Amino acid sequence: MSQISRYNPMDELFRGFFVKPMDLPSNVPPQQIKMDVKEQEGAYLVHAEMPGAKKEDIHVEIEGNQVSISSEVKQEKEVKEGERVLRSERYYGQVSRSFQLAHDIDESKASASFNNGVLELTLPKKAASNGKKLTIN
Repeated sequence: MSQISRYNPMDELFRGFFVKPMDLPSNVPPQQIKMDVKEQEGAYLVHAEMPGAKKEDIHVEIEGNQVSISSEVKQEKEVKEGERVLRSERYYGQVSRSFQLAHDIDESKASASFNNGVLELTLPKKAASNGKKLTIN
């Protein structure tokens, strides 16, 4: 006996809709800069994790008490078996982070270093000016 089934166009529409999406690889870097900010007596110490970034691609800008860190990240990974490429992954992107501190920063004394994917900033506080008292005539 032959089996007859009714054609439903909605079956075609939703075919593959409930299939589990492909998992992203675990080596794709996060889209944000994770950091620690510590306040010392005369300066702020900032550690910013920037995996996959190169020293020449990192930019730090200081304006008053505002600090901005940005970087362009490029990662490529290709897994081969003989001449066949089994998997090829790449990531290109830009990450940035801005934050404000309680005191203005002395830009002339600020320093930065980059080791093992961690940017370390030493941001000395500007000497507080006492202001000027005006005498009224």
